[in-house]
Amino acid sequence: MNQLERFSSIYARASDRKGGSAGLEALLSGCLTDDEIRRYRDAELLSAMSRQVFQSGFVWRVVVNKWPEYEKSFFGFEPHKVLMLSPEQIQTRASDATLIRHLKKTQAIYDNALMIHDIARDHGSLAQLIADWPTQDIIGLWALLKKRGTRLGGNTGPYFLRGIGKDTFLLTDDVKGYFKTHKLVDAGFTSQTALKQVQAVFNQWQQQSGRCLADISRILACSVGDNRI
Repeated sequence: MNQLERFSSIYARASDRKGGSAGLEALLSGCLTDDEIRRYRDAELLSAMSRQVFQSGFVWRVVVNKWPEYEKSFFGFEPHKVLMLSPEQIQTRASDATLIRHLKKTQAIYDNALMIHDIARDHGSLAQLIADWPTQDIIGLWALLKKRGTRLGGNTGPYFLRGIGKDTFLLTDDVKGYFKTHKLVDAGFTSQTALKQVQAVFNQWQQQSGRCLADISRILACSVGDNRI
């Protein structure tokens, strides 16, 4: 790998592109504390996770507008209630015109309710597991969501984590472009080798800057490309 650019240089470049540090800082939202994440109910996390699954590859506005109907149809996303649904009831909801007609994504609600139920049995709650997970190995949490959940691979799991305030970077096109241009990865971004290299770089930038991974990721994206943060 090439020599790592100091984060102060990345910040200066991003600041120049956003009209100064005030403009750049206004784009940053930070993340929640571990104690704040622990306050989430499993139903809230299942709802947020399910919405992210539907938003992946779909028009976000449509999903947001329909989500109140999902809350009604899936009992407020209480995992134990969702798990009472029969295959026929899942099929009916996947065909409901007031919802989104997509069987696999609808089935994912049930499958991920089961995942949350199992994790809660071992860890007290999904929120507890997420809060306790070290950000220095956030890619490990990505891997767990992908392995134990349904349709949570790619950027879906990371976007879910960012959405609930867990500190994580994102592999947006701009971030991946930076890593490839600067030859900081030796493999494709779906490989564990590359993910570990990316994690190591973000960990170094975090040590240099004292900032959360989420804001480092946003600042990096603002410093290059199309600024998809």
